[in-house]
Amino acid sequence: MDQIKIGNLLKELKKEHNLSQEQLADKFNVSSRSVSRWENGNTMPDISMMIELADFYDIDIRELLRGERESEKMDTDMKETLVMVAEYTEAEKAKILNKVYVCGQGMLICSVASILIYFLNYLMDTGIVLTPFLLILAGGIFAINTILAGLQLKGKMSRERNKKLIRIAITIWVVLAVIILIFMTFVLPGIMVRMAGLG
Repeated sequence: MDQIKIGNLLKELKKEHNLSQEQLADKFNVSSRSVSRWENGNTMPDISMMIELADFYDIDIRELLRGERESEKMDTDMKETLVMVAEYTEAEKAKILNKVYVCGQGMLICSVASILIYFLNYLMDTGIVLTPFLLILAGGIFAINTILAGLQLKGKMSRERNKKLIRIAITIWVVLAVIILIFMTFVLPGIMVRMAGLG
């Protein structure tokens, strides 16, 4: 046991309770000199007096014997740690959200632009290039995943709901892309031929 630490804790507790050495001495029927010697770490109260002091100050006897309020210190440290972790997590989350949204919106714009360019290119040429179509498909899937992941990070949906929405959205996107491909491969050429025949 560290008498100096115990003395410092007793002094701190006395101050917290706005007591003088004389008032404390009267409370426990000891001399003010005894209280002073406890606080300076020269002597220690006997065990029965330590129990009474712990009860009076409403602290655990083990804390008094150690000379520090560990539970309070641990609570304070834990709170500070949790606050720091929360702040760090929020900052990281904000960065990810920004990247996700910028990337998702960019990919969606690129996908729409690719569809338009692909369509215009088809009107000018007779053949279909598969590479732009695959880029459109991949870009759309990436955009859907990114935007839905952003919504999940933002806390607007659960993980399970996010997975369901991703499956549904990707299925719809693939079906639409395949319909466009079929239309442009088989239907549009016939329409173009008819229009040319009428002209």
